Amino acid sequence: MNHLKLHLLAACTLLGAVAAPRVEARPAMTNAYGRHCQSLNGKWAAIVDPYDQGVPKEIFLNRKPQNDTEFFEYAFEGGLRLEVPGDWNSQSPELDYYEGTVWYARHLLVGDSAPQLPEGACATPVEALRQGERLFLYFGGVNYRCNVYLNGERICSHEGGFTPFEVEIGDRLHEGDNFLAVEVNNRRTPDAIPAMAFDWWNYGGITRDVMLVRTPQLFIRDYFLRLDESSDRRLRFSVELSEPVAAEVTLQIPELGVERRLTTDGEGRGETAFDVRRLELWAPDAPRLYDVRLACGEGAVDDRIGFRRIAVDGTKILVNGRELFLRSISFHEEIPQRRGRACSRADARMLLSEVQALGANMVRLAHYPQNEHTVRLAEELGILLWEEIPIWQGIDFTDPSTEEKARGMLHEMIVRDRNRCAIGFWGIANETRPSPARDAFLRRLLELGRSLDASRLFVAAFDNVYYRRESDRFQMQDDFAPLLDVVAVNKYMGWYAPWPKEPASLRWEVFPDKPLIISEFGGEALYGQHGDARCASSWSEEYQARLFADNLAMFAHIPNLVGISPWILFDFRSPYRFHPVNQQGWNRKGLLSDRGERKQAWYLIRDFYRAKQMNGKQGSEAAEPNRK
Repeated sequence: MNHLKLHLLAACTLLGAVAAPRVEARPAMTNAYGRHCQSLNGKWAAIVDPYDQGVPKEIFLNRKPQNDTEFFEYAFEGGLRLEVPGDWNSQSPELDYYEGTVWYARHLLVGDSAPQLPEGACATPVEALRQGERLFLYFGGVNYRCNVYLNGERICSHEGGFTPFEVEIGDRLHEGDNFLAVEVNNRRTPDAIPAMAFDWWNYGGITRDVMLVRTPQLFIRDYFLRLDESSDRRLRFSVELSEPVAAEVTLQIPELGVERRLTTDGEGRGETAFDVRRLELWAPDAPRLYDVRLACGEGAVDDRIGFRRIAVDGTKILVNGRELFLRSISFHEEIPQRRGRACSRADARMLLSEVQALGANMVRLAHYPQNEHTVRLAEELGILLWEEIPIWQGIDFTDPSTEEKARGMLHEMIVRDRNRCAIGFWGIANETRPSPARDAFLRRLLELGRSLDASRLFVAAFDNVYYRRESDRFQMQDDFAPLLDVVAVNKYMGWYAPWPKEPASLRWEVFPDKPLIISEFGGEALYGQHGDARCASSWSEEYQARLFADNLAMFAHIPNLVGISPWILFDFRSPYRFHPVNQQGWNRKGLLSDRGERKQAWYLIRDFYRAKQMNGKQGSEAAEPNRK
């Protein structure tokens, strides 16, 4: 198993102090939730730092006056408290549009002797480590850059708002009070991913779970359990230990009667394949999962894993050998009713329940890896996922450091979620402009992705399909697209592009030898606003519904179409959107409003998906005798 070496930069020079040792870390251990973990969620003390004065003032030391003449111009106690996980924008009106630095702080109280803390201090009791135990501080996601300090020392840094990271802290804790501070900055920069301008809210903060994870000295860091390429009755298992040593690893799947042992090599890696009986495959209409336990020495990891095969056959998408039409929808990691980032299992259930009500069998997670609660719940509910990294317009493809960040994000996303069978597609990019630099950048990303996981389909969404009058066809020229398993197109006919002729008479010729997904289409409407169904400027539900109907009429004549994904499930917040009456800082393309009300277009798509589902069931039943 090849791993990209990522460095969580950890160098710090406190005034007069020696620089902290460099901390090298890979992406966070696979499945932190299946281990011995303690939540650090809840209220954290916070300081807003718009001028970035926290480091010069050394507020990470959390010093207190020692005599009557000493004072410090900061205090974490008695001030702002923010909920973790959560974004700061939705927790304080003054921070609604804020982009900059916020400091978070919490005390970790180790052992039985709890010191007296100032009133209002946020603290968590932590059991002292036993002999041979290790302790990791795990962050599910922090947007966008962060520095982590423990007892005044910077111990790690991370860039990227949507993937997890960790740092080992067991040997840095001492008995009594330990002060943890996290410097978070969500300021947009040209070298960031995404870059300076993107069509969603730039929520800042510690937006996903924070945990302490205990492990033995030697533990299973990473694993990958999936169907073997050769058979639907054969599994393949890869494992990597925390240390480069030979050791025995046990894999148990009780329902399948599986108990396999393998011994890793001197690098701490091992792989095996084995046959199983009575294996039921996971599918959207039958989301079968199995309890799995992995053990090495004194440590164990528990998981629930499903097995399925997704493949391309000519212009078809096959799931477990059956053709599947992708009835998809997209959503942002946002709960519009509270104008904030979705961050809990309850939030995931709200979003995915609306997906189910619509009749969709897939979600395109726009436009970044979303939290593990969403991915795991989708797996339980039988919803396929397209997960992507935020290579979204405006990326500098000539900057080597930008490519290094993109590779790190892709690696962290795939390693986190490749055991989740709901993931059917890894997304490489969205709406990027062809150029030699872009093509080379994306080609190297694709090569990395396939080296990490060849069991999924790779896709990118393009917006460079145009109607050519000379051929009377929609066509696309892009040198990178042929390298992908599936081509996807964002096309807003009737909204950003006028209809050249009647929609039902339009024809497409876009990579006709590959499966094609319409990954975005639609237009904006303000819920409850009614008007001329022929006039876009009415911002009416009637126009939006007609727009969807016209697009569906056009899609019916695309021979290699394997799925559609209307944009988008809910109205979502976006500083892009300036209209003072109809938008007010919201992108209104949702099938549901920001309050969850269903627009006319929702019913149209719901009915279309119901018809597709029924046709698919009839087609599956008709095909059954042929398979036998």
